[in-house]
Amino acid sequence: MAGDEDALICGTEACAVPATTHTETIGAAAATELSVVSDAICPWCYIGKRRLEQAFALMDGASQFRVAWRPFELNPQMPKAGIERREYRMRKFGSWERSLQMDAQLREVGNSVGITFRHDLMKRTPNTFDAHRLIWLAGVLGAQDAMVETLFRGYFSEGRDIGDARALSELAGEVGIDRARAEAMLAGTEGSAEVAADEEVAMRAGLSGVPTFVLGGRVLFSGAQPPEVIARALSQ
Repeated sequence: MAGDEDALICGTEACAVPATTHTETIGAAAATELSVVSDAICPWCYIGKRRLEQAFALMDGASQFRVAWRPFELNPQMPKAGIERREYRMRKFGSWERSLQMDAQLREVGNSVGITFRHDLMKRTPNTFDAHRLIWLAGVLGAQDAMVETLFRGYFSEGRDIGDARALSELAGEVGIDRARAEAMLAGTEGSAEVAADEEVAMRAGLSGVPTFVLGGRVLFSGAQPPEVIARALSQ
């Protein structure tokens, strides 16, 4: 796999170049089930999604793959209300200057795949457990990929607080999910057990960062790899 700073993986501590080989398995799945383990506030997951789409455009038979989005929390101990982004970034990366350098790198890479990162609009780093519950619900309703895309866009390009139930229900409505349905789910515990179970599976498999791509239950690669690399890995 490519091992440069344009194909990173994000973990609970920082973002880094991913490992080049994997031997982990994550349960049993159909040979054509492509699970993408990600977090809704992981910028390299957003880049990885766009590069996966570009890889599919390069491939014959890409339609055979069924993509499913699986949860991973970069900040599993994040307070329910989240924290102010500047404070979070300084804690995680050591200084605001280092954070700004990383943001500049992301903007450049994002522009190359049609993503506009608006870090100036992002005021809080949210708890993402409810966002994962919404992704789960969207999967039940057949709108998961659209929901993931909308959450990424809402957070990274529009600065919306995707830890807030009202913002989440508004975003759900944008992909055709009934807002009352989303509001009822977010007000209760529906989907919590399913999300927690998926996170436990990833943890037991030893996953330490995202995006991680899992084909047929076997970890294929990690990091937002270039489209050509993704296409080659899927074809093999």
